[in-house]
Amino acid sequence: MRIISVVGARPNFMKIAPFIKAINAYNTGHDQKIEHILVHTGQHYDDRMSRAFFKQLGIPEADINLGVGSGSHAEQVGHTMIAFEKVLREKKPDWVVVVGDVNAILACSVTAKKEHIMCCHIEAGLRSGDMSMPEEINRLVADRISDLLLTPDRISSENLKKEGVPDNKIKFTGNIMIDTLENNRNKAEKLDIKEIVKDNSVNGSRTHLINSSYTDFAVVTLHRPSNVDIKDILEPIVRFMIDEVCPAMPLIWTIHPRTRKMLETFGLLNEVLSQKNLLLLEPLGYLEMLKLNMHARIILTDSGGLQEECTVLGTPCLTLRWNTERPITLREHGGASVLVGNNIKLIRKEYHVAMNKLRNPVSPELWDGHTAERCLKAILEFK
Repeated sequence: MRIISVVGARPNFMKIAPFIKAINAYNTGHDQKIEHILVHTGQHYDDRMSRAFFKQLGIPEADINLGVGSGSHAEQVGHTMIAFEKVLREKKPDWVVVVGDVNAILACSVTAKKEHIMCCHIEAGLRSGDMSMPEEINRLVADRISDLLLTPDRISSENLKKEGVPDNKIKFTGNIMIDTLENNRNKAEKLDIKEIVKDNSVNGSRTHLINSSYTDFAVVTLHRPSNVDIKDILEPIVRFMIDEVCPAMPLIWTIHPRTRKMLETFGLLNEVLSQKNLLLLEPLGYLEMLKLNMHARIILTDSGGLQEECTVLGTPCLTLRWNTERPITLREHGGASVLVGNNIKLIRKEYHVAMNKLRNPVSPELWDGHTAERCLKAILEFK
């Protein structure tokens, strides 16, 4: 059997690493081998960060890099489809496996089906209900046309059933990103937060702000256009962090390139850089970010992946969005996260609630570190 799996951006790397590991383990114990080809579309291609993630997670160099690069959604999808079609016609795989919700999964799932190739979507069935999110469009299309839909939780399976997907196409396998977390907990724990700050600092190392027991610091990540592209939204969030979080404890902000650009555009960057209790860091590798999450007192983020990790690690999480495709991570479903959007009054209220909460690690059903094995088994047994 020949399988092509596709990655397009960093969120995919954490999801494909355990799948590759599962294929390698299968090949070790079976005479009939699976030939695996890894295709990197290059949707958000940053050579330094991509190499760091690949090395940390044990992902081999991509067999094929389409080099699509940045551009509008239409440009990325169009260029990916053109390039991926050539790959499929040359390699003639039995399966194309796509993960997550970036533009690459839309482009490659559509191209696979036009070439009459079986397609599997790992992390299927997630729904935010927000059609203004490009990721929601990507999820809907990929799920509609894929042959096998592997879901991370039972809520996602029910979403697909409500949309009329036949039961035989849906398989609840668990959350593959948690495989990566479990595989890397020990490596991350060995890292030194002071060294992480020193090596990635934008505004001076300020390692003295981190105490020896790694307690009492907050972490923030922001990258979604709905939070960072409008000054009247971004500035109040920045003010809350400067005026209310920083006086209480050190704040580690891993700054996304888009957010950094908008801070500069709105005349806020210098003020952020000058805050004595704010540690501004470059985008981090997976292990470094995991280490911060393992020890942070609270995380403020608009990242879906961090919501999931906070649930398993028990880190109180304020999700700076009005909706989520991962409701299982919310407190009402037993998780660690609460939706606060970009409403400062709500952020303030839930911040104080979260600050009084103890860590409460929760592992939803089948978030056990063995999802990749179940995914591969589902593909091999699919009829």
